[in-house]
Order: sequence, then structure tokens, then C-alpha cells
Amino acid sequence: MVKNTPIASGPASRRNTRTTVIRYGMREIFVGGGHPVVVQSMTNTDTIDVIGTAIQIKDLARTGSELVRITVNNSEAAAAVPAIREQLDKMGIDVPLVGDFHYNGHTLLNDYPDCARALSKYRINPGNVGQGAKRDTQFAQMIEAACKYDKPVRIGVNWGSLDQSLLARIMDENAKRSEPWSASGVMYEALVTSAIDNAQRAETLGLPGNQIILSCKVSGVQDLIAVYRELARRCDYPLHLGLTEAGMGSKGIVASTAALSVLLQEGIGDTIRISLTPEPGGDRTKEVIVAQEILQTMGMRKFTPMVIACPGCGRTTSTVFQNLADGIQTYLRDQMPVWKKEYPGVEGMNVAVMGCIVNGPGESKHANIGISLPGTGESSAAPVFVDGEKIVTLRGDHIAEEFQAIVLDYVKTHYGNTTIAV
Repeated sequence: MVKNTPIASGPASRRNTRTTVIRYGMREIFVGGGHPVVVQSMTNTDTIDVIGTAIQIKDLARTGSELVRITVNNSEAAAAVPAIREQLDKMGIDVPLVGDFHYNGHTLLNDYPDCARALSKYRINPGNVGQGAKRDTQFAQMIEAACKYDKPVRIGVNWGSLDQSLLARIMDENAKRSEPWSASGVMYEALVTSAIDNAQRAETLGLPGNQIILSCKVSGVQDLIAVYRELARRCDYPLHLGLTEAGMGSKGIVASTAALSVLLQEGIGDTIRISLTPEPGGDRTKEVIVAQEILQTMGMRKFTPMVIACPGCGRTTSTVFQNLADGIQTYLRDQMPVWKKEYPGVEGMNVAVMGCIVNGPGESKHANIGISLPGTGESSAAPVFVDGEKIVTLRGDHIAEEFQAIVLDYVKTHYGNTTIAV
């Protein structure tokens, strides 16, 4: 006899972590503690190029990046940071900036106090803060700067720049085991140990525990899952997720989605970044869109109305539905910078664009707004459904324009005078 049991749905309950607050002006971003997973990105401009960097940050922020990291690699970059912040303020962009430091962060934060103040958070890679006796001193100087300016810190370990002395120590300890770990097991332990040990040291230097976020970046899907499961088991700091060097195009998107979705479903992860290699002439904002779509398709956040569209088959030889689906999806995303302020809750709207009669009417009825376009050999008519009811049948050469007008009218009438908690 088969026992009837409810089918589980939705992501797992989020872990109870500390909450880190990242601030700029009146804006506060809450990371951890059960708050929504935060989307972040990173510029690929030369930070010395103040205008170019500010424009890219604006584009990333308007696409939906809630934190933006910038490279601070030399004196010129450090000197440019306050000017970048000033340009963003002039453009009305209040996104918090994260400074990415390697090798010389201790010097730059000390020599350029305006840079240290303009940044909302520092990223420190413990494998790149110095060697030997200098390492502890230079790490301490960066933590002291964070304490002085009241800035949270991400201690970001990366297996491409792991602290070699720590790795050597763990390898020596492993050699003495009766059943030594595999090479990958040693690497996992070194990553997790580096992150937690440095976080604890930062606390002993005076940085509050709720001002620390951890990450352990690797480029293999199964490696990332294994490392973060162990990191989550052994600490309660908020965790930043990302598959480093994910790659270009579909490979980078698929690999990042495969790794992050498993962890997010288990309640692991408080901020995410999709590290895509831009295609030649490609748009940096793609990594923000992918991060949003991962969270939204998993039911964890809502960023922009979702378009449901069929893949097409022999019944849908016409490209009309493909063009309409692409056009309406682009239209919805382009409107969101304005709509999210004027029409709260619109990001949860669903729009269906279907290509024939098989599933078209049914899918359209399940969406807030849906259109079922005619397939091969079908009557040249496109019924439109609003909240499950057919309201009109479109015909002729202006279906796309007329459907877009229906969508806009729905947004204005259903979301314009409401206040919906997000």
C-alpha cells in the first residue's frame, strides 16, 4: 500500500547565521541571518578609469546588483575610488562598493584613508596578504583599518592562491594519519581551515564577528559543494557563494547554476556572484541576470516578471512566438528600474507566450497574462488570457504591440495603487 504524503516544495529552511550589515548612506544591505540572498557582481574596467568604472557600476546596479566589487590594486586605483563614489552619487546610484585587495591592501588602506572610507566593505584574500613574518602583521593592519572605519570584511579564500604554509602544514599532518585523506580532501581542509582561522583571528584583533563574511572559491562543481557543506557545518558566519573561473557562455552558466542551486537548496549561502567570462563585446550585466534568474526560478527571490514560453516544435514553424517572447522579456526587464519603484510587487508577475493550441491556452490561463499564438495550420487568431479568463483575441500584423499594451495596462491596474511587502 502506498502511503499518501505531501510533496515537499520550495527551498530548504535557511541556516541560522549571523547578520552582517553593509551600508552606504541611507542604504543597508543585510547579509545572512535568514535575510534574502544578496546578488553581487564585479567590474572588469581599469579602476583608474573613473568615468568608465562608474558607468559600468551604474549598469550593474540598475540591472540588479546589490553590491559591486572593484579592483583596488595600486595607488592610482586607491586614489580613484573616492572619485568613483562621487560620480555614482551624482548619477543617483547608491550601491555599496566592495574593495578587492591583494598583496598590498595593508598599505593602500593606510595611505589612502579617503579610499578606505568610500568603500562599504573590504575583501581580503588571506593567501595574498604576505609571506612569513610579514603575513600576520599585514593581515592585522587590514583588520585594523576595517575596525577604524567600521567596515565589514569578506575573508575570501581561493584555491588558486591558497596560503602555502598552511597547506604544507595540513599535508604534513595528513601524512601522519593511519588513513590519509585524498589530495582533494587535503585541499578542502586547507580551504575551510584558512577561512575559519583567519575569521577567528580577525575577531581577536577586534573586528566584531557580525562584520565577517567568508568564502572558499574553487572552480569545480563537486569541489565547491563539498567545501561549502563543510564550511557551513563548522561556522555560523554568512557565506558568499560563487564558482570561480566558471567560464564563458553556456558552460559558465550551467556550471554555476549546478553548483549554487544544490547549496542554496540546502540553505547554504547568503550572497552570490556568477563569475562569467564575458564573450567578446558581451555585456557584463549578464552575470547579474543569471544570478537573479537562479534565485527567482528557485523561488527564493523575485526580481522581474517571468516569461513562460514553449520551446517550439513542428507545430510552431512560425517565428512569431519566438520574437514575441524575446521582445516581451526584454521589455519587462528594461522597465524594471522604473516599475519596481512605481508598481511594487510587479516582479512577481508571470507572462506566458505560447506557440500553438496544444498547451497554449492552458499555460496562458495559469499565468497572470498569457497569449496563445497560432501554430502551423491553425486559425490566424491569438487569444489573450488575463488571470485565467480570455479577454480578447488578437489578429493581424500588430499582435506584438497590442499584447505589450495589454501587459502595461495590467501592470498599471494591478500594481499601481498597492503596497506589497517584498
